[in-house]
Amino acid sequence: MQIRHLGFARLPVSAIALGHSMGANDFSATGQKGFNDLIDQALALGVNFLDSSDAYWNGLHETWLRQALGARRYQVVLTSKFGNITLPDGSKATDARPEYVQACCEASLQRLDTDHIDLYYLHRVDPKVPIEDTLGAMARLVEQGKVRYLGICEAGVATIERAHRVHPLTAVQSEYSLWCREAEDAVLPACRRLGIGFVGYSPLGRGLLTGDIQSYDDLAPHDRRRIHPRFKGDNLARNLALVAEMGRLAQGLGLTNAQLALAWALSKGDDIVPVTGTQRVAYLAQSVAAERTRLGAEQLAQLEAIFSPDAVAGERYPVEMLSGVGI
Repeated sequence: MQIRHLGFARLPVSAIALGHSMGANDFSATGQKGFNDLIDQALALGVNFLDSSDAYWNGLHETWLRQALGARRYQVVLTSKFGNITLPDGSKATDARPEYVQACCEASLQRLDTDHIDLYYLHRVDPKVPIEDTLGAMARLVEQGKVRYLGICEAGVATIERAHRVHPLTAVQSEYSLWCREAEDAVLPACRRLGIGFVGYSPLGRGLLTGDIQSYDDLAPHDRRRIHPRFKGDNLARNLALVAEMGRLAQGLGLTNAQLALAWALSKGDDIVPVTGTQRVAYLAQSVAAERTRLGAEQLAQLEAIFSPDAVAGERYPVEMLSGVGI
């Protein structure tokens, strides 16, 4: 597995990160065994960049990650996030008050059973709190030795610049895939200008780019993707037509759809690390194999023509969730 380096800090991480799954998940003992097997396989394949958050599975992802790693914690670059909360009624909110920063970090350290988090992100910008106050609190975590490096998620350029002035950011994490390329307009150039690495989540389009989802009914009843516009009605039909066209290109190259989507993301720069959310050992092995794929200029152009901005149907988030993105 190739190593890439994030930010001026040159934080060495595997070229592909392993995150969490947003689909239907099995939280039984059988599900946890499958999770343990996945972490075992990730480390065996050279994937050392593990992406978590206190928001993933209501903190359970951090707990399972600790248990799966055991004594191997220091073999990995461990990340977590805070500030993206779900209210009792199911609606989303943000909290980035300085006192909340400290409390969240302490709770994550306990769930992860570690003395420090390698890369700690603000998961969503809180418009109620000046970014300088939030980053100031995060910088104090670095001073305390509880965090090594800092990052921010789904922020706009002005916020990234202001945050970076308080304390150098090592990474910005935003959605990035063939059909979510908005970061290329301003955020990615800003990261390169400031010397900040870029971590792209959902490189497989929340699973739709894989070709495994062919109808709305393929999503389990409690799958969060059911509320996302790209998975609904006419939007889904139009997007599936794009995926089918991509599938023909992938087949001609001897790749799966997922491998082609990951190979595209990896080709966009050595300062970009895609985060795959697969929870299956076999799929992880396929993802790692994609890291060895080199796409030519013609193939890249074909893919980007298929997924031109005007071809993709539907917003990437429901309207109520877009309010915390890009500010």
